Amino acid sequence: MRVMKRMARRLFFTGIALCLAISLQSPPASATYGHGATAVRSLYSTLLAAMRAGPALGPQGRYAEIEPVVRRVFDIPLMTKVAVGPEWAALNAAQRRQVTDAFARYIAAVYAERFDSYSGERLLVTGEEPSPGGAIITSRIVTSDGEPVNINYLMRDNGGVWQIADVYLDGTVSELATRRSEFSDILRRSGIAGLIQALNGKAAALASARAS
Repeated sequence: MRVMKRMARRLFFTGIALCLAISLQSPPASATYGHGATAVRSLYSTLLAAMRAGPALGPQGRYAEIEPVVRRVFDIPLMTKVAVGPEWAALNAAQRRQVTDAFARYIAAVYAERFDSYSGERLLVTGEEPSPGGAIITSRIVTSDGEPVNINYLMRDNGGVWQIADVYLDGTVSELATRRSEFSDILRRSGIAGLIQALNGKAAALASARAS
C-alpha cells in the first residue's frame, strides 16, 4: 500500500501532514484524556472508514468524506497564518480567505489520496501532556508490518473547541515548519496568487486522481 511505504520511510502528510495509516484502538480503562484526544480520534475514525471503503469510494469519494472533518478538527486559519509566515500581515481579507480555503482543500485531498486502503494498521493514543496554550496528544502508529511511528499533535482550545494546530513526526518534525519552508519558496517566486493557485491545483489533482 502506497501510504505504508511512505510511513516506513518516515514521510508525513504530503510529505504532511500527515501520513498516518490507522485503526482506532481504545485506551486502557485507567487512561483518561481530554477533548484534544477526542478530536484526534474523530479524525482517525473518519480516516479509518475512508480506508476501509477506499477502493469503492475512489479519491473523490474519500475526499468528500474527509474534507468536512479536516475543517472541523484542524485549526486551519491558524495553521495557514503560521505556514504563510510574515507575508500574512500584508494580505487583505479576501486573500486570507482564499489561501486558507486552498490549504484546507489541499490537506483533505492529501488524506484522500494517501488513505486509500486498509491492511490492519493500528493507532494508539498514548497520552496527553500540557503545553503552553494547549496540550500535546501523543500517539503511536503501528503499521501493518509492525513498525511503530510516533506522532504528536499540538492541540489548542479555540473558543471552547479543541483543534489540531500542528503535527510532529517522531515528536520533533513540525508539519507547519515544513509547509512554511515550501510556501516561502512559492511566495518568493509567484506571490500569494501563485501559492493559492499551487495549493488549489495540487488539491484538484489529488482529489481527481485515478483510484490505485
